[in-house]
Amino acid sequence: MVGAAVAALVTLPGLGLGTLWDNSETAYGEVAREILLTHNWVVMHLDGRPWFIQPPLYFWLAGAFAALLGPTSLAMRLPSALATIAMGAATGYAVARQVGERAGAYAAVVLSCSLMQAVVGRLAIMDALLNAAVTMAIFWCFEALETGRSRYAIYAAIAAALGFLAKGPVAPVVVALVIVPFAIWNRRHERMAALPWWSWGAAALAFGAIILPWLAGLAQQSGSHAFAILLGKYTIGRYTGVIEDQSGPFWYYVPVLILGFFPWIAFLPAAARAGIDELRDAAALPERGRLLRLAFCWSVVPFVFFSFARTKLPNYIALEFPALAVVVALWFDAVARKGGTRAAAISAATVPFAVGLLAIAGSMFARDNRLSIDVHLVAPGLLGMALAVFAGSLAAAVMFGRSDAARFAPYALGGSVVVAFLALAFFALPQAEAYKPVPRLAAVIEREREPGDAVAIQRFSGSNALLFYTRPVVHVLAPSENLVPLKGESPREIICASPRAWVIAPKDRPPDDVAPERTRTVVAQDGRAALYLYDGPPCK
Repeated sequence: MVGAAVAALVTLPGLGLGTLWDNSETAYGEVAREILLTHNWVVMHLDGRPWFIQPPLYFWLAGAFAALLGPTSLAMRLPSALATIAMGAATGYAVARQVGERAGAYAAVVLSCSLMQAVVGRLAIMDALLNAAVTMAIFWCFEALETGRSRYAIYAAIAAALGFLAKGPVAPVVVALVIVPFAIWNRRHERMAALPWWSWGAAALAFGAIILPWLAGLAQQSGSHAFAILLGKYTIGRYTGVIEDQSGPFWYYVPVLILGFFPWIAFLPAAARAGIDELRDAAALPERGRLLRLAFCWSVVPFVFFSFARTKLPNYIALEFPALAVVVALWFDAVARKGGTRAAAISAATVPFAVGLLAIAGSMFARDNRLSIDVHLVAPGLLGMALAVFAGSLAAAVMFGRSDAARFAPYALGGSVVVAFLALAFFALPQAEAYKPVPRLAAVIEREREPGDAVAIQRFSGSNALLFYTRPVVHVLAPSENLVPLKGESPREIICASPRAWVIAPKDRPPDDVAPERTRTVVAQDGRAALYLYDGPPCK
């Protein structure tokens, strides 16, 4: 319950405040909303056209919440938040069953209060569902190999199937990448239970029973073309090629890991070293060694696997954060038994320096990108976050140095992260709404538009936001300088084809004057954007 409670404190407060972030949140939110518009729960749609890039589980859940709550930010983000809460609870429970309640509570706090885990849990994307499904599948496979009980293998297959429906074959692949090397390694140190032969067949049947109905429905409605895009281009193609210019060097995930596992990354080197020493100690408890071997396989193998992928995104390695949390939690548990250590106190004391470095990097980024005028709007919230983590890390350093308080130190740091995210949710993020003019201009369009009006955007980011906050179809107009090769739709064709056309563009760069027969009026301005209306006589 500790994991669920902490994850809920980090993810739920202020979840529905503000508008969705462009580009992914609004795109995925629109796919979920179009389920309700098309009444088609098999083939996903975006802007009124079939969309085969991701499997449907997130969109089913978000669409169901949207049917109950309306297509709001809260409805679109709830699937991620609930999956993150379940993931924290599952991690804490699995560790507690193996090595005790204190270690389980530490694992839940570390996982739920790491930066990337909290951020992914607050976004309308499918990664939190994938991460939760993979986590549960791995822990249930672990239980099956430990106990020999078939039901755990079936539970693992169900979780892997839900991961498949969340983001494709990557879910069962990652589970296999972790469990197979773990089983080989662990068999060298202890006898493992053998599962009955029929349990593998039952697990396979459970997996197929969950994924095959949707696959069959997709094949019936869209044919092999859908699988060529979903499994070919956007699954295998992500690994073997670069999708949407999302590439990176082999070491891409090293800084991602450092930042994403903040602030607990300060403890990871010492915890990993202590874990390796414990595995070498013949007198170590077997249940701790077993869990450490699982955590090390889980930490290393997926990291290497995704490092070789040609397409890279930061959230790809979030599914291994439970393993990192286990390594750190086991060390915290050992430190608590010893009554504190100097290494733990020193590690905690490095967190304030990391906060300072992040603040310096942020100010340099703002200066170099000329954001100083805007950054002051969110500065109070960001400062509150930094001060909370700073104070929590200092308190943890002091506690780790005292034998009577060492066991409370992880909670002090975790509590400061909870406070930091409360500051983010209620102070920083609401101020960031000033940077998102498209939803407000979209509200003007929805209020004033008439049947047959065209809606378009040119030279301004936010086409997915415009689509989500209006309704299909939204046109992306190609600027005149990009007509060869053509990127976007012909401005004259769209503006002339409708009685009226609404176009969002930068206020200092109006839409191209491609239809002089029509009257162009500035209807509204917001930040750097302006809303233009074309009406009047038809084009010649």
